[in-house]
Amino acid sequence: MPKPVVRIISEAVHVRGRLREILCASDELLVSNTGVPDLICIGCDYRMSLSDFERAENCRGSARIPTVLVAWNGSEELAIGAFRSGIDDYVQGSAARAELVGVLLSLYSPQPEPDFVGDELLVGHSEAMRSIKGYVQRVAKTSSNVLVTGETGTGKELIAKLIHRNSPRADKPLVCINCAAIPDTLVESELFGYERGAFTGAHTSHDGSLKMADGGTAFLDEIGDLSPYAQAKVLRAVETREVCRLGSNKLQHVDFRLVAATNRDLQARAQEGQFRQDLFFRLNVARIHLPPLRERREDLLPIANHFRLEYNRTFGRNTVGFSPRSEQAILQHLWPGNVRELKNIVEIAFINLDPERQWVEIPELFCKAVENKNVTGAAEAERILSALSRTSWNKSKAAQMLSWSRMTLYRKMVRYGISEDVGPLSIKP
Repeated sequence: MPKPVVRIISEAVHVRGRLREILCASDELLVSNTGVPDLICIGCDYRMSLSDFERAENCRGSARIPTVLVAWNGSEELAIGAFRSGIDDYVQGSAARAELVGVLLSLYSPQPEPDFVGDELLVGHSEAMRSIKGYVQRVAKTSSNVLVTGETGTGKELIAKLIHRNSPRADKPLVCINCAAIPDTLVESELFGYERGAFTGAHTSHDGSLKMADGGTAFLDEIGDLSPYAQAKVLRAVETREVCRLGSNKLQHVDFRLVAATNRDLQARAQEGQFRQDLFFRLNVARIHLPPLRERREDLLPIANHFRLEYNRTFGRNTVGFSPRSEQAILQHLWPGNVRELKNIVEIAFINLDPERQWVEIPELFCKAVENKNVTGAAEAERILSALSRTSWNKSKAAQMLSWSRMTLYRKMVRYGISEDVGPLSIKP
Protein backbone atom coordinates (compact mmCIF):
# COMPACT_ATOMS: atom_id res chain seq x y z
CA MET A 1 0.00 0.00 0.00
CA PRO A 2 1.45 3.45 -0.90
CA LYS A 3 2.38 5.79 1.92
CA PRO A 4 -0.01 8.68 2.64
CA VAL A 5 1.30 12.00 1.30
CA VAL A 6 1.51 14.92 3.77
CA ARG A 7 1.67 18.60 2.80
CA ILE A 8 3.38 20.89 5.34
CA ILE A 9 2.04 24.46 5.43
CA SER A 10 3.59 27.21 7.56
CA GLU A 11 4.79 30.72 6.79
CA ALA A 12 7.35 30.37 9.62
CA VAL A 13 10.56 28.82 8.24
CA HIS A 14 11.69 27.39 11.59
CA VAL A 15 8.28 25.75 12.15
CA ARG A 16 8.37 24.18 8.68
CA GLY A 17 11.84 22.83 9.48
CA ARG A 18 10.67 21.25 12.74
CA LEU A 19 7.67 19.60 11.11
CA ARG A 20 9.70 18.31 8.16
CA GLU A 21 12.27 16.81 10.55
CA ILE A 22 9.56 15.01 12.54
CA LEU A 23 7.59 13.72 9.56
CA CYS A 24 10.53 12.73 7.37
CA ALA A 25 11.86 10.61 10.23
CA SER A 26 8.78 8.37 9.90
CA ASP A 27 8.79 5.43 7.51
CA GLU A 28 4.99 5.55 7.30
CA LEU A 29 4.54 8.99 5.70
CA LEU A 30 5.75 10.80 2.58
CA VAL A 31 6.22 14.59 2.72
CA SER A 32 5.59 16.39 -0.58
CA ASN A 33 4.75 19.91 -1.79
CA THR A 34 3.39 18.79 -5.16
CA GLY A 35 0.20 17.07 -6.27
CA VAL A 36 -2.91 16.51 -4.16
CA PRO A 37 -1.98 15.38 -0.63
CA ASP A 38 -3.77 12.82 1.51
CA LEU A 39 -3.14 14.84 4.69
CA ILE A 40 -2.33 18.47 5.55
CA CYS A 41 -0.23 19.62 8.50
CA ILE A 42 -0.35 23.34 9.41
CA GLY A 43 2.28 24.66 11.81
CA CYS A 44 2.44 27.87 13.84
CA ASP A 45 3.87 29.46 16.99
CA TYR A 46 1.24 31.53 18.84
CA ARG A 47 -1.52 31.86 16.27
CA MET A 48 -2.50 30.34 12.97
CA SER A 49 -1.69 32.58 10.02
CA LEU A 50 -4.61 33.53 7.79
CA SER A 51 -2.43 33.01 4.73
CA ASP A 52 -1.58 29.47 5.93
CA PHE A 53 -5.24 28.74 6.46
CA GLU A 54 -6.02 30.13 3.00
CA ARG A 55 -3.33 27.93 1.42
CA ALA A 56 -4.80 24.89 3.17
CA GLU A 57 -8.30 25.80 1.93
CA ASN A 58 -7.06 26.20 -1.64
CA CYS A 59 -5.21 22.90 -1.37
CA ARG A 60 -8.30 21.11 -0.14
CA GLY A 61 -10.73 22.73 -2.59
CA SER A 62 -13.95 20.71 -2.48
CA ALA A 63 -12.11 17.56 -1.36
CA ARG A 64 -12.22 16.42 2.26
CA ILE A 65 -8.52 16.24 3.21
CA PRO A 66 -7.86 15.68 6.94
CA THR A 67 -5.95 18.61 8.43
CA VAL A 68 -3.94 18.84 11.68
CA LEU A 69 -2.75 22.06 13.36
CA VAL A 70 0.52 21.95 15.34
CA ALA A 71 1.12 24.97 17.63
CA TRP A 72 4.32 25.33 19.65
CA ASN A 73 2.98 28.11 21.87
CA GLY A 74 -0.75 27.62 21.40
CA SER A 75 -3.68 28.13 23.71
CA GLU A 76 -7.11 26.70 24.38
CA GLU A 77 -8.61 29.61 22.42
CA LEU A 78 -6.45 28.74 19.40
CA ALA A 79 -7.51 25.09 19.59
CA ILE A 80 -11.21 26.01 19.75
CA GLY A 81 -10.83 28.41 16.82
CA ALA A 82 -9.04 25.72 14.80
CA PHE A 83 -11.83 23.20 15.29
CA ARG A 84 -14.46 25.78 14.41
CA SER A 85 -12.55 26.51 11.19
CA GLY A 86 -12.71 22.88 10.10
CA ILE A 87 -9.34 21.63 11.41
CA ASP A 88 -9.65 17.92 12.28
CA ASP A 89 -7.12 17.68 15.12
CA TYR A 90 -4.78 19.82 17.23
CA VAL A 91 -1.34 18.91 18.62
CA GLN A 92 0.79 20.94 21.03
CA GLY A 93 4.28 21.50 19.64
CA SER A 94 5.88 20.02 22.74
CA ALA A 95 4.10 16.72 22.03
CA ALA A 96 4.55 16.78 18.24
CA ARG A 97 7.57 14.47 18.14
CA ALA A 98 5.72 11.78 20.09
CA GLU A 99 2.15 12.23 18.81
CA LEU A 100 2.01 13.92 15.39
CA VAL A 101 2.67 10.90 13.16
CA GLY A 102 0.12 8.80 15.05
CA VAL A 103 -2.51 11.54 14.84
CA LEU A 104 -2.01 11.93 11.08
CA LEU A 105 -2.17 8.18 10.46
CA SER A 106 -5.36 7.92 12.55
CA LEU A 107 -7.03 10.47 10.27
CA TYR A 108 -5.91 8.81 7.05
CA SER A 109 -8.32 6.42 5.35
CA PRO A 110 -7.44 5.38 1.78
CA GLN A 111 -10.27 6.38 -0.53
CA PRO A 112 -11.36 4.02 -3.30
CA GLU A 113 -11.63 5.36 -6.80
CA PRO A 114 -14.75 7.54 -6.87
CA ASP A 115 -17.66 5.86 -8.58
CA PHE A 116 -20.28 8.43 -7.65
CA VAL A 117 -20.12 11.54 -9.81
CA GLY A 118 -21.02 14.72 -7.93
CA ASP A 119 -20.71 13.26 -4.41
CA GLU A 120 -19.09 16.53 -3.26
CA LEU A 121 -22.32 18.40 -4.10
CA LEU A 122 -24.24 16.57 -1.37
CA VAL A 123 -22.69 18.53 1.49
CA GLY A 124 -23.15 17.41 5.07
CA HIS A 125 -22.01 14.76 7.50
CA SER A 126 -25.27 14.17 9.36
CA GLU A 127 -26.67 10.68 9.57
CA ALA A 128 -29.54 11.72 7.27
CA MET A 129 -27.19 12.96 4.54
CA ARG A 130 -24.94 9.90 4.75
CA SER A 131 -28.01 7.71 4.32
CA ILE A 132 -29.27 9.77 1.36
CA LYS A 133 -25.88 9.63 -0.39
CA GLY A 134 -25.75 5.86 -0.11
CA TYR A 135 -29.33 5.41 -1.31
CA VAL A 136 -28.93 7.79 -4.27
CA GLN A 137 -25.86 5.84 -5.32
CA ARG A 138 -27.77 2.54 -5.24
CA VAL A 139 -30.91 3.89 -6.92
CA ALA A 140 -28.98 5.61 -9.73
CA LYS A 141 -27.75 2.27 -11.07
CA THR A 142 -31.30 0.98 -11.58
CA SER A 143 -34.04 1.99 -14.02
CA SER A 144 -36.73 2.31 -11.34
CA ASN A 145 -39.01 5.33 -11.07
CA VAL A 146 -37.96 7.68 -8.26
CA LEU A 147 -40.06 10.03 -6.12
CA VAL A 148 -38.09 12.80 -4.40
CA THR A 149 -39.92 14.62 -1.60
CA GLY A 150 -38.98 17.52 0.62
CA GLU A 151 -39.71 21.15 1.38
CA THR A 152 -38.97 23.92 -1.10
CA GLY A 153 -35.25 24.61 -1.35
CA THR A 154 -33.99 21.27 -0.01
CA GLY A 155 -32.29 20.28 -3.29
CA LYS A 156 -34.73 17.96 -5.06
CA GLU A 157 -33.55 18.96 -8.53
CA LEU A 158 -29.93 18.32 -7.49
CA ILE A 159 -30.89 14.78 -6.48
CA ALA A 160 -32.52 14.23 -9.87
CA LYS A 161 -29.37 15.43 -11.65
CA LEU A 162 -27.13 13.18 -9.55
CA ILE A 163 -29.35 10.16 -10.22
CA HIS A 164 -29.13 10.84 -13.95
CA ARG A 165 -25.38 11.55 -13.98
CA ASN A 166 -24.65 8.26 -12.16
CA SER A 167 -27.04 6.12 -14.19
CA PRO A 168 -26.40 4.07 -17.34
CA ARG A 169 -28.37 6.83 -19.14
CA ALA A 170 -25.87 9.57 -18.26
CA ASP A 171 -24.84 10.09 -21.91
CA LYS A 172 -28.47 10.78 -22.90
CA PRO A 173 -30.58 13.88 -22.13
CA LEU A 174 -31.98 14.89 -18.75
CA VAL A 175 -35.17 16.82 -19.52
CA CYS A 176 -36.60 18.92 -16.66
CA ILE A 177 -40.34 19.61 -16.77
CA ASN A 178 -41.95 22.09 -14.36
CA CYS A 179 -45.40 20.60 -13.87
CA ALA A 180 -46.63 23.66 -11.96
CA ALA A 181 -46.14 25.79 -15.07
CA ILE A 182 -48.14 23.63 -17.51
CA PRO A 183 -51.84 24.58 -17.87
CA ASP A 184 -54.28 21.84 -18.92
CA THR A 185 -54.63 23.35 -22.38
CA LEU A 186 -50.93 22.79 -23.06
CA VAL A 187 -50.34 19.46 -21.32
CA GLU A 188 -50.46 17.29 -24.45
CA SER A 189 -48.45 19.63 -26.67
CA GLU A 190 -45.78 20.19 -23.99
CA LEU A 191 -45.39 16.56 -22.93
CA PHE A 192 -46.21 14.67 -26.15
CA GLY A 193 -45.49 17.20 -28.91
CA TYR A 194 -47.63 18.20 -31.89
CA GLU A 195 -47.87 17.85 -35.65
CA ARG A 196 -47.69 20.68 -38.10
CA GLY A 197 -51.11 22.32 -38.41
CA ALA A 198 -52.45 20.76 -35.21
CA PHE A 199 -53.47 24.23 -34.01
CA THR A 200 -53.08 27.84 -35.03
CA GLY A 201 -49.39 28.73 -34.98
CA ALA A 202 -48.14 25.12 -35.28
CA HIS A 203 -46.07 25.79 -38.39
CA THR A 204 -43.74 22.82 -37.84
CA SER A 205 -43.89 19.49 -36.04
CA HIS A 206 -42.40 19.46 -32.55
CA ASP A 207 -41.26 16.71 -30.17
CA GLY A 208 -42.69 16.88 -26.67
CA SER A 209 -40.60 16.79 -23.50
CA LEU A 210 -41.02 13.04 -23.00
CA LYS A 211 -39.81 12.29 -26.53
CA MET A 212 -36.81 14.58 -25.99
CA ALA A 213 -35.97 12.48 -22.91
CA ASP A 214 -35.91 9.30 -25.02
CA GLY A 215 -33.04 7.12 -23.80
CA GLY A 216 -32.42 9.45 -20.87
CA THR A 217 -34.29 10.77 -17.84
CA ALA A 218 -37.49 12.80 -17.53
CA PHE A 219 -37.61 14.90 -14.36
CA LEU A 220 -41.16 15.96 -13.46
CA ASP A 221 -40.71 18.72 -10.91
CA GLU A 222 -43.63 19.74 -8.65
CA ILE A 223 -45.70 16.81 -9.90
CA GLY A 224 -48.09 17.33 -6.99
CA ASP A 225 -49.37 20.48 -8.73
CA LEU A 226 -50.70 18.62 -11.78
CA SER A 227 -54.46 18.80 -12.34
CA PRO A 228 -56.50 15.54 -12.42
CA TYR A 229 -56.68 15.84 -16.22
CA ALA A 230 -52.90 16.18 -16.52
CA GLN A 231 -52.37 13.34 -14.03
CA ALA A 232 -54.37 11.00 -16.26
CA LYS A 233 -52.27 11.93 -19.28
CA VAL A 234 -49.00 11.41 -17.40
CA LEU A 235 -50.20 8.10 -15.97
CA ARG A 236 -50.87 6.64 -19.42
CA ALA A 237 -47.46 7.71 -20.70
CA VAL A 238 -45.73 6.24 -17.64
CA GLU A 239 -47.63 2.95 -17.94
CA THR A 240 -47.28 2.42 -21.71
CA ARG A 241 -44.08 4.37 -22.44
CA GLU A 242 -45.93 5.58 -25.54
CA VAL A 243 -46.86 9.10 -26.62
CA CYS A 244 -49.03 10.45 -29.39
CA ARG A 245 -48.39 13.88 -30.81
CA LEU A 246 -51.28 16.31 -30.82
CA GLY A 247 -52.87 16.12 -34.25
CA SER A 248 -51.59 12.60 -34.96
CA ASN A 249 -52.93 9.06 -34.51
CA LYS A 250 -49.51 7.43 -34.57
CA LEU A 251 -48.07 6.18 -31.28
CA GLN A 252 -44.37 6.70 -30.62
CA HIS A 253 -42.45 4.50 -28.20
CA VAL A 254 -40.31 6.41 -25.71
CA ASP A 255 -37.73 4.95 -23.34
CA PHE A 256 -37.23 7.28 -20.40
CA ARG A 257 -36.35 6.91 -16.75
CA LEU A 258 -38.83 8.86 -14.60
CA VAL A 259 -37.81 10.98 -11.60
CA ALA A 260 -40.56 13.05 -9.99
CA ALA A 261 -40.33 15.62 -7.20
CA THR A 262 -42.83 17.37 -4.96
CA ASN A 263 -42.99 19.44 -1.79
CA ARG A 264 -46.47 18.06 -1.07
CA ASP A 265 -47.50 14.93 0.82
CA LEU A 266 -48.63 12.89 -2.19
CA GLN A 267 -49.65 9.90 -0.11
CA ALA A 268 -52.03 12.01 1.99
CA ARG A 269 -53.36 13.76 -1.12
CA ALA A 270 -53.94 10.38 -2.78
CA GLN A 271 -55.88 9.16 0.26
CA GLU A 272 -57.96 12.34 0.17
CA GLY A 273 -58.70 11.88 -3.55
CA GLN A 274 -56.68 14.94 -4.62
CA PHE A 275 -54.02 12.90 -6.42
CA ARG A 276 -54.49 9.70 -8.42
CA GLN A 277 -53.52 6.69 -6.31
CA ASP A 278 -52.52 4.65 -9.37
CA LEU A 279 -50.11 7.39 -10.46
CA PHE A 280 -48.74 7.70 -6.92
CA PHE A 281 -48.04 3.96 -6.82
CA ARG A 282 -46.26 4.20 -10.19
CA LEU A 283 -44.08 7.05 -8.93
CA ASN A 284 -43.40 5.76 -5.44
CA VAL A 285 -41.02 2.94 -6.36
CA ALA A 286 -37.78 4.38 -4.99
CA ARG A 287 -38.48 7.12 -2.44
CA ILE A 288 -35.95 9.75 -1.35
CA HIS A 289 -37.00 12.26 1.31
CA LEU A 290 -34.82 15.33 1.86
CA PRO A 291 -35.12 16.62 5.44
CA PRO A 292 -35.25 20.39 6.02
CA LEU A 293 -32.17 22.15 7.35
CA ARG A 294 -33.75 22.67 10.77
CA GLU A 295 -33.70 18.88 11.24
CA ARG A 296 -29.98 18.51 10.40
CA ARG A 297 -28.42 21.52 12.04
CA GLU A 298 -24.97 19.89 12.16
CA ASP A 299 -24.86 20.37 8.38
CA LEU A 300 -25.47 24.14 8.52
CA LEU A 301 -21.87 25.35 8.81
CA PRO A 302 -20.45 22.79 6.31
CA ILE A 303 -23.06 23.88 3.75
CA ALA A 304 -22.44 27.57 4.45
CA ASN A 305 -18.70 27.05 4.01
CA HIS A 306 -19.32 25.12 0.78
CA PHE A 307 -21.10 28.18 -0.62
CA ARG A 308 -18.42 30.48 0.83
CA LEU A 309 -15.73 28.64 -1.15
CA GLU A 310 -17.95 28.71 -4.22
CA TYR A 311 -18.38 32.49 -3.94
CA ASN A 312 -14.67 32.91 -3.23
CA ARG A 313 -14.12 31.67 -6.77
CA THR A 314 -17.06 33.62 -8.24
CA PHE A 315 -16.13 36.95 -6.64
CA GLY A 316 -12.36 36.44 -6.74
CA ARG A 317 -12.07 36.60 -2.94
CA ASN A 318 -9.95 34.71 -0.39
CA THR A 319 -12.15 34.63 2.70
CA VAL A 320 -11.17 32.15 5.41
CA GLY A 321 -14.43 31.74 7.32
CA PHE A 322 -17.49 33.38 8.90
CA SER A 323 -17.31 35.79 11.82
CA PRO A 324 -18.42 34.34 15.19
CA ARG A 325 -21.64 36.39 15.14
CA SER A 326 -22.42 35.22 11.61
CA GLU A 327 -21.85 31.58 12.58
CA GLN A 328 -24.18 32.04 15.54
CA ALA A 329 -26.88 33.52 13.29
CA ILE A 330 -26.51 30.65 10.82
CA LEU A 331 -26.87 28.09 13.60
CA GLN A 332 -29.84 29.77 15.28
CA HIS A 333 -31.98 30.58 12.23
CA LEU A 334 -34.61 27.96 11.28
CA TRP A 335 -34.08 28.39 7.50
CA PRO A 336 -37.64 27.99 6.21
CA GLY A 337 -36.25 28.37 2.68
CA ASN A 338 -33.67 25.65 3.39
CA VAL A 339 -30.49 25.34 1.29
CA ARG A 340 -31.67 27.86 -1.29
CA GLU A 341 -32.20 30.51 1.41
CA LEU A 342 -28.81 29.79 2.97
CA LYS A 343 -27.08 30.10 -0.40
CA ASN A 344 -28.80 33.43 -1.07
CA ILE A 345 -27.75 34.84 2.32
CA VAL A 346 -24.11 33.87 1.72
CA GLU A 347 -24.23 35.48 -1.74
CA ILE A 348 -25.66 38.70 -0.27
CA ALA A 349 -22.86 38.68 2.32
CA PHE A 350 -20.26 38.52 -0.46
CA ILE A 351 -21.91 41.35 -2.38
CA ASN A 352 -21.72 43.58 0.73
CA LEU A 353 -18.28 42.36 1.87
CA ASP A 354 -15.53 44.98 2.16
CA PRO A 355 -12.60 44.20 -0.17
CA GLU A 356 -10.12 43.88 2.72
CA ARG A 357 -12.23 41.59 4.91
CA GLN A 358 -11.24 37.94 5.18
CA TRP A 359 -14.08 36.91 7.49
CA VAL A 360 -17.55 36.84 5.96
CA GLU A 361 -20.17 38.94 7.75
CA ILE A 362 -23.81 37.88 7.37
CA PRO A 363 -26.00 41.01 6.78
CA GLU A 364 -26.67 43.03 9.96
CA LEU A 365 -30.46 43.06 9.48
CA PHE A 366 -30.50 39.27 9.23
CA CYS A 367 -28.39 38.81 12.38
CA LYS A 368 -30.58 41.25 14.36
CA ALA A 369 -33.77 39.54 13.19
CA VAL A 370 -32.43 36.15 14.35
CA GLU A 371 -31.32 37.54 17.70
CA ASN A 372 -34.66 39.29 18.32
CA LYS A 373 -36.55 36.15 17.37
CA ASN A 374 -34.51 34.10 19.83
CA VAL A 375 -35.24 36.56 22.64
CA THR A 376 -38.94 36.41 21.81
CA GLY A 377 -38.78 32.62 21.64
CA ALA A 378 -37.14 32.35 25.06
CA ALA A 379 -39.85 34.54 26.59
CA GLU A 380 -42.58 32.47 24.93
CA ALA A 381 -41.00 29.26 26.19
CA GLU A 382 -41.01 30.66 29.72
CA ARG A 383 -44.74 31.48 29.39
CA ILE A 384 -45.45 27.93 28.26
CA LEU A 385 -43.48 26.42 31.14
CA SER A 386 -45.24 28.72 33.61
CA ALA A 387 -48.69 27.71 32.33
CA LEU A 388 -47.82 24.00 32.38
CA SER A 389 -46.39 24.27 35.88
CA ARG A 390 -49.46 26.12 37.20
CA THR A 391 -51.78 23.46 35.71
CA SER A 392 -49.63 20.50 36.83
CA TRP A 393 -48.82 19.80 33.15
CA ASN A 394 -52.47 19.53 32.16
CA LYS A 395 -52.07 20.55 28.52
CA SER A 396 -55.74 21.34 27.90
CA LYS A 397 -55.87 23.75 30.84
CA ALA A 398 -52.49 25.24 29.94
CA ALA A 399 -53.71 25.86 26.37
CA GLN A 400 -56.82 27.62 27.70
CA MET A 401 -54.68 29.76 30.02
CA LEU A 402 -52.53 30.80 27.04
CA SER A 403 -55.59 31.36 24.80
CA TRP A 404 -54.29 28.77 22.33
CA SER A 405 -55.67 25.60 20.85
CA ARG A 406 -54.30 22.35 22.22
CA MET A 407 -52.57 21.67 18.86
CA THR A 408 -50.86 25.09 18.95
CA LEU A 409 -49.50 24.28 22.40
CA TYR A 410 -48.20 20.91 21.18
CA ARG A 411 -46.47 22.51 18.20
CA LYS A 412 -44.77 25.15 20.35
CA MET A 413 -43.68 22.52 22.88
CA VAL A 414 -42.00 20.63 20.06
CA ARG A 415 -40.52 23.88 18.72
CA TYR A 416 -38.85 24.71 22.06
CA GLY A 417 -38.09 21.11 23.05
CA ILE A 418 -40.27 21.28 26.16
CA SER A 419 -41.24 17.97 27.74
CA GLU A 420 -42.51 16.96 31.16
CA ASP A 421 -39.48 14.73 31.79
CA VAL A 422 -36.79 17.39 31.47
CA GLY A 423 -38.77 20.63 31.70
CA PRO A 424 -36.88 23.90 31.24
CA LEU A 425 -33.57 22.20 30.55
CA SER A 426 -34.82 21.14 27.13
CA ILE A 427 -35.62 24.62 25.83
CA LYS A 428 -33.86 25.16 22.53
CA PRO A 429 -32.50 28.54 21.42
